Amino acid sequence: MRPTIAISCQRIEAGKLWKLEPALAVVSDYVDAVWRAGGLPVPVFPTGDPTKEASEVVENVAGVILIGGLDVASERYGQPLHQTTRPAPDDQEDFEFALLRSALAGAVPTLCICRGLQVLNVALGGTLHQHITGSPGLGAHGVPSGGGGSDNSYQVNPESLLAEVMGTASPTGRCHHHQAVDEVAPGLVVSARTDDGTVEALERADRGGSWLLAVQWHPEETAAADPANQALFDHLVAAAGRSVGRLQQTGR
Repeated sequence: MRPTIAISCQRIEAGKLWKLEPALAVVSDYVDAVWRAGGLPVPVFPTGDPTKEASEVVENVAGVILIGGLDVASERYGQPLHQTTRPAPDDQEDFEFALLRSALAGAVPTLCICRGLQVLNVALGGTLHQHITGSPGLGAHGVPSGGGGSDNSYQVNPESLLAEVMGTASPTGRCHHHQAVDEVAPGLVVSARTDDGTVEALERADRGGSWLLAVQWHPEETAAADPANQALFDHLVAAAGRSVGRLQQTGR
């Protein structure tokens, strides 16, 4: 049995993807990476009651992926809106924050990617730099929706879960972000940065909790040809399988 992995996706109004019909959208690279890892990818989305829906999703899956997307609303971390910030729709924000909190409360293995990392940091009390593009001393980190992204190398803490999972302390990956972590949330630690010091990965300070990793880059884009990035999905699915096994043993 493939462990079911929820992948957050977005509702698209009629006329944006299809001429007449509304749609649900998720970049297929995420789905492909989960399937290669042995998981069953299940797109999930807001429909009306974010908290109730998120709780029901978590009760019915073995793992969660929060994917990339638009910016986190700056009011969630107490800052006025920067002119470059493009918040996700309110229902999407509410659903993803509720999904993350439900996953953490339920000890469901979770992988957070790009926007997902930012949701994690803000949900637990951290803050963001709203616009890093062009800042003195910073390298290229890509432009969201700008095409192509930036290929970067990352310096990973060799003692971290991230290093254990990826099997290297110097992975590469593709970035598409104009925002970045500022204050790290309580309970999290930085496990990777680029040479310019930008935070590129977070994980639990206490390794004793449920499986949780967050990366600012997009591992799904290169995972098919890069075992280190595919390993993030492999380990998520493996952790989800172990979690299911424990629940079955306890009769839940």
